[in-house]
Amino acid sequence: MNPNPLMGFRTTRRDFLKASTWMVGGGGLSLQAALAHRASMGEAAVFAPRPSHHPARAQHLIIVFLTGGMSHVDTFDFKPALQARHGEPADAAGLRPDEARKQPLLGSPFEFRRHGQAGIWVSDLFPKLAGLADQLCIVRSLHTDIVEHFQATLAMHTGSSTVPMPSIGSWISHGLGTRNPNLPAYMVFAEHLPYAGAQVFDAQFLPAHHHGLRIIPGDDLIPNLKALPRKTSLADLEQEMLQQVNQDHAARRSHGADLRGQMSSLAVARGMMQTAPAAFDIRGESQATLDAYGVKPGDRRSFGWQCLGARRLVERGVRVVEIIDTGSGDNWDSHGDMAAHRPKAARVDQSLTSLLTDLRERGLLQDTLVAICTEFGRTPWTDGLNSKGRNHFAKAFTCLLAGAGIKPGSTYGETDELGSTIVKDPMHVHDYHATILHLMGLDHTRLTYRYGGRDFRLTDVHGNVAHGVIS
Repeated sequence: MNPNPLMGFRTTRRDFLKASTWMVGGGGLSLQAALAHRASMGEAAVFAPRPSHHPARAQHLIIVFLTGGMSHVDTFDFKPALQARHGEPADAAGLRPDEARKQPLLGSPFEFRRHGQAGIWVSDLFPKLAGLADQLCIVRSLHTDIVEHFQATLAMHTGSSTVPMPSIGSWISHGLGTRNPNLPAYMVFAEHLPYAGAQVFDAQFLPAHHHGLRIIPGDDLIPNLKALPRKTSLADLEQEMLQQVNQDHAARRSHGADLRGQMSSLAVARGMMQTAPAAFDIRGESQATLDAYGVKPGDRRSFGWQCLGARRLVERGVRVVEIIDTGSGDNWDSHGDMAAHRPKAARVDQSLTSLLTDLRERGLLQDTLVAICTEFGRTPWTDGLNSKGRNHFAKAFTCLLAGAGIKPGSTYGETDELGSTIVKDPMHVHDYHATILHLMGLDHTRLTYRYGGRDFRLTDVHGNVAHGVIS
């Protein structure tokens, strides 16, 4: 007969609690003793902040991902020659090299003006964000390897356009740990899933507690978070007993690290039951703040509410917060008419401006890096004869950086007169990731995880830090 009373196939809660007494040593087990036992197992070490590789310029990262491919030549990379040569046939590469053919150039339908002391060109799509030109670094030389949404979105988040790898937020969580053990280190606002779905914020082979937690704007922000009504002392005692069983189970198995990661995720979930509701309760915000973000009474869904939520999470120690603007449909993918960019820009312009302003006024921008990006750019030529839209373009696109460690009021990289070829300081997606990690205090060549017999990293075997964007 097996002496372990937990080995029976049918075990009730009462049996489990009785068995727990046997496991700890045969005597009655108080809640205080259970808590002391968990502390002795060092569970807190899983969540504790970890030392960076070098002094960090940024402690937090906010990523704003504009799904679908924002056009660089219609927003932050003004090309007068493109305006002058509108309609002129030009050598054009389509989605694939074998589609190269003559296509008519398309001048931007939007008006550009210089802004700030640096005189940075910004189109009238972003009139409010343009007012912060002296705080922004405009990177005009990003490029990627593929022009399909799924793969390009995956690459922008994970460094891989083919095999799904851990997300950048998961890598930072792995490298630096959390600043608040009651909240995940990586949280993602995603009303709709982007191309590639939840893979873009997945931890993959990293321990499970590095997975990005999806927040779904609306009535039920984090599904299944609310606990059923129970007596607190009994509930806590049961959790402590379950924790010990899980620890023993993990210790006897070769994949114990994975099991411990799952257990850590459950521990975070328990802390979130008390912490997360307060993080999303904006009733204490001033009316001026709500108006600045464009948040109306009862709003738990708008892009402005998400930006305000990102600020509140950073205040509470969340290491990485991402906001995914729109999903895999009705996004910035303007094939038919570039005028479709106007409502997309109007949705985010005021809120992004308020987020950056709010972070600065609260003293948070000095240690928070903000990256506003998209998966690729759009062609300087039309999407077809008589078309007013643009196709996907991987050879050059634009993103914005602001905050901790970034050179304000600057531009980095340069494209040719049509915006079709990078002529100065190219920045591959791997370089972009290496630069973000560097600002967070991480050496991208040292941030590795051994899996399947080899060491993996976010930048694979590539990447160079773009020191020109760093102040």
